[in-house]
Amino acid sequence: MNIIVITGASSGMGREFAMQLDRGLKTIDEFWLIARRVDRLKEISNSMHHRVKILPLDLTQETDVLLFREVLQEEKPVVRMLINCAGYGMMGDFCDVPMEKQSGQVDLNCRALVEMTGACIPYMRKKSRIIQLASSAAFLPQPGFAVYAASKSFVLSFSRALREELRKKQIYVTTVCPGPVKTEFFDIAEQYGTTLAIKKYTMVDAERVVREALAASSKNRPMSVCSLPITAFWAMTRVMPQDPVIFLTRVLKERNQ
Repeated sequence: MNIIVITGASSGMGREFAMQLDRGLKTIDEFWLIARRVDRLKEISNSMHHRVKILPLDLTQETDVLLFREVLQEEKPVVRMLINCAGYGMMGDFCDVPMEKQSGQVDLNCRALVEMTGACIPYMRKKSRIIQLASSAAFLPQPGFAVYAASKSFVLSFSRALREELRKKQIYVTTVCPGPVKTEFFDIAEQYGTTLAIKKYTMVDAERVVREALAASSKNRPMSVCSLPITAFWAMTRVMPQDPVIFLTRVLKERNQ
């Protein structure tokens, strides 16, 4: 049985990946959709043409990750694609955001992603694909978004190294690094801080980000960076020292307050 596994599938990017792949693939037997909100998963499942397995799991809970491993071991599917979208971010100075919110970002964005990736790889075959959702925040440290940026830097570094390790097995890894995307992300992220005004001018639709990410994955590209402004930002962080860019971020943040 060929399956696609999508974490964070109840909304935003995860939901968009499910919708686009449901329309475009005929060689997949089943989608495994993972998120905490079972009602949202059922709603998405009812709108899809493929068979769907709903897994209402909280990936910050070790027992739920173990349950996922047990389901894999019992059904022994071929994982043709793993898309790790589960994650969240919290804006605001580090000391102003409750510690459980800060550490939760590391737990979900990093640990859960690593564990889900490790769980799925033994069930992958040649030309299986992994798509890891990072962010343009991964490109450099960001005051006022410190933990989130660090967690996404981890995702980018881990995924690029994993890509090399899996090369001989012909399992392809693509990391997605968009700028701001029009999703529910900001409903959570802006509880303790606000988005820099300049970022709102670079915001794009989830449909575009996912479309370009799937195209990059199909061409076995290491990274997908959506939109010209974010591509320019990535290039800038590659050639400029980090300190001036961080200083500019701080100035923009102060003017935004």
